[in-house]
Amino acid sequence: MVVAPLITLNNGKKCPQLGLGTWLSEPGEVQKAVKHAIETGYRHIDCAMLYGNEKEIGEAIREKIADGTVKREELFIVTKLWNTFHEREKVVPTCKKSLENFGLDYLDLYLIHWPVAQKIKGEFNIKLPFKDAVGIDYDYVETWKGMEECVDLGIAKSIGLSNFNSKQLERVLQNARIKPVMNQVEVSSNLNQKKLIQFCKARGVQITAYSPFGSPARPWAKPGDPVLRLDDPKLVKIGQKYNKTASQVILRYLIQLGTIPIPKSSNPQRIEQNIDVFDFELSEEDMKIVDSFNCNGRAVHAEELKGLPHYPFEGVEF
Repeated sequence: MVVAPLITLNNGKKCPQLGLGTWLSEPGEVQKAVKHAIETGYRHIDCAMLYGNEKEIGEAIREKIADGTVKREELFIVTKLWNTFHEREKVVPTCKKSLENFGLDYLDLYLIHWPVAQKIKGEFNIKLPFKDAVGIDYDYVETWKGMEECVDLGIAKSIGLSNFNSKQLERVLQNARIKPVMNQVEVSSNLNQKKLIQFCKARGVQITAYSPFGSPARPWAKPGDPVLRLDDPKLVKIGQKYNKTASQVILRYLIQLGTIPIPKSSNPQRIEQNIDVFDFELSEEDMKIVDSFNCNGRAVHAEELKGLPHYPFEGVEF
């Protein structure tokens, strides 16, 4: 069993250096994936209310605690506040709703999913999150105050951001009573985010790397989009040198960049493979070869949010 090393966050809490992503995990398979991941040694599970699978994940977590595989305090459970709950007064109730879904008393990390706020007409439909949703110009600094209340109440041990650019992160830091510990952003060999990583690290904020393989299963992929090829001869050759797969090379690369990757998988063999990346180190030369794949190839553009106030991927360098 491989257990990922722990990173110390700016509030002294510890976060495992690799986690299991659960986005696009189908109903019925995510529970098995989470149980297998915990049995394999994963202690960091990344979730979001938007993914619609908090209840199933919670069942898996509680089962593995009940059978003695793991203790609650050994786990690092993350979930995210969706865009339609940004108003300060909605943050605590929404966090409590996620906890109710999981059947847990607290989160280890609660993130603002996007800096963009939306309002919905009628009831929130998790299967159609953008249906009848309109963008509103709501200040994410106000949302952050609601996040801080989650820490005050003990329902979130740590709080952070997701998909925030450098200017947005800086603005939260300047106005925060409780500092964000994390910014979760897309990082892969196609989009290595070195400037943003450096910027966050200089301010004591860790980076979680989502879509480390370029999100190949994303439903909105278009012809001509950059593709992260795991059969690329250069990656395969590096893998052979260390007796590892190309995907393990990419995860190791992201770890050496200073990020915390959260590869998603429901395949038991790949779940085991993805965490088995702490017994080798890429040479400086190999890091440079993987660097050469960087092409600003973002896979997750959140097209539905383009043009809305605080959309993070336009008008800023990183």
